[in-house]
Amino acid sequence: MSHAVPPDADAQAYLDAFRGSFVSALRWHQLDGLWAALRAQAGDDWYVYAVGEPPPTSPLARERLLAFVDEVDRLLRREHDEDYCGIVYADDLASPRFIKIYDPHHLGAVCGSSANPPLPGWVLSRLRPCDLPATRTPTGARRRWWRALFGA
Repeated sequence: MSHAVPPDADAQAYLDAFRGSFVSALRWHQLDGLWAALRAQAGDDWYVYAVGEPPPTSPLARERLLAFVDEVDRLLRREHDEDYCGIVYADDLASPRFIKIYDPHHLGAVCGSSANPPLPGWVLSRLRPCDLPATRTPTGARRRWWRALFGA
């Protein structure tokens, strides 16, 4: 089992922002407000990262960002069959720079009360993303299983 490589300065800045303080768009009207704020400030400087895919190396053009927002909004409203949203988080709902969107089919304990909350499905940010799954350390039980299997 290989040892984790320390992140470079850009990756560390992304991880620090990712682990920072976030506010939930708990109600659908709050999500509408978040999207309106994003649309108002959207430029060609936003990265859209589908977690599990290779992180993007360049930001999206404004038109593609706005098309993504429209599509993910439709997906969330169609597949998160609740009278509340609660699965989209931003560092600031009125002036976002970092947004986490959880996949309605892979929620787990997104509130962060778990020691290992699930990763979001998508992340929008003004910082270049790093490979989030690669930053996760396997649990002690999983490491022991691996070592028992391979004697490492």
